Amino acid sequence: MGTLNGEQSVTNTYREGKRSGRTRWWVAWTLFFSTVINYISRQTFSVLAPMLTEQFHLSHAALSKILGAFQISYALTWLLGGIFLDAVGTRIGLAVAVVWWSGVNILTGFAGSIFSFAAFRFMLGIGEGVNWPGASKAVAEWFPGEERSIAVAIFDSGSSVGGALAALIIPWIALAFGWRWSFVFSGMLGFLWLAVWLRVYHPVDRHPRVKKEEVAFIRAGQEIASASEGKGLARWLYLAKNRNVWGIVLGRALTDPIWWFYVFWLPQYLSDARGFSLKRIAIFAWLPFVAADLGNFTGGLIAGYCIRRGASVIRVRTWICAVSCLPILLGIPVARVHNVYVALAMICIALWGYASWSTMGLTLPSDLFPEDIVATVTGISGLAAGLAGAAFTFAVGLTVDRFSYGPAFVVAGLMPLAATASLFLLIRPRQS
Repeated sequence: MGTLNGEQSVTNTYREGKRSGRTRWWVAWTLFFSTVINYISRQTFSVLAPMLTEQFHLSHAALSKILGAFQISYALTWLLGGIFLDAVGTRIGLAVAVVWWSGVNILTGFAGSIFSFAAFRFMLGIGEGVNWPGASKAVAEWFPGEERSIAVAIFDSGSSVGGALAALIIPWIALAFGWRWSFVFSGMLGFLWLAVWLRVYHPVDRHPRVKKEEVAFIRAGQEIASASEGKGLARWLYLAKNRNVWGIVLGRALTDPIWWFYVFWLPQYLSDARGFSLKRIAIFAWLPFVAADLGNFTGGLIAGYCIRRGASVIRVRTWICAVSCLPILLGIPVARVHNVYVALAMICIALWGYASWSTMGLTLPSDLFPEDIVATVTGISGLAAGLAGAAFTFAVGLTVDRFSYGPAFVVAGLMPLAATASLFLLIRPRQS
């Protein structure tokens, strides 16, 4: 009877924490805004690319070098940033990163050559690469398994919202005040976010405003870390031999280039192939980002619904990825469609599918690994994804200069099939 009463008491505490605790959702929405600002900052250059290529006489190959410089440093920082975050903690780590990328973005307004643009973009990637490992680590610290996909969908949807806002706002600032002021505007946003972050985020057990019921709910829904991961070299050997790490790495490396292609090249594609002016880009280029935002929540909500009803967490994640491949395939014929509005609709559907896939992929590290190495695992996958994305960006620049955008759309449509196959072949639920 005593055991039964004790279990009932734990269950009641768990339910009470779920109902009454709200601090974790404040954390999730603060991470959402960091991602929004992150994307407004990085997209400032991409949105202005048609104007800058004309002013500085840039070829597509030169443009790919500037875009690729960001991706290379961004990829490296996913790994090093993950290690940095695991060492200094989420609160300080993200604060430092936002200050860095905001300052660099303001300085980009002073660029005036291919080299200076590439140098500032490289420096921007160093700061921005910390955001996703940091957000994933925060989700692992603050959310039990059943809520993680929703929390990831919230912060990851910030990329779509940020991309849409950049497409809407940045062209008008550039047309009204000059393109250099667009970089100053997007850079200043990060310093406003910093004040909110330092107030909202603290570690769970030391947060001045969190309720004890919410802490109990979070802890009850988290798995206990096993001792097999070790420290130092032992940890790296453990990760190198772990098939789940390789599944996550291959999944990310074969899907992230899709996002980079649409995000970085869409404004230039609309200008080159569809004859859009900067004003017209501002009117239409935000729509695919809204579709991606819906994709984040589609995947996250369906996963949360299935898990709450007892479905296996990993099985739910992998099957949502499989189904999400279908809309991504619709991006393949975009370049051959004559009607620009039909082409934009197809891009929207493809990005909706991609975002659903991405939400599952970003959640897997916190599902499969203890919170003290989630940022490191996320960082390893981000390194692979960033390098693959940079290679794809360089390839797109060369392909467009010599042929057209068509081959890039085909490759972007087929890659998630291989990514999903890697999940089914390699990912296995973590043993408690």
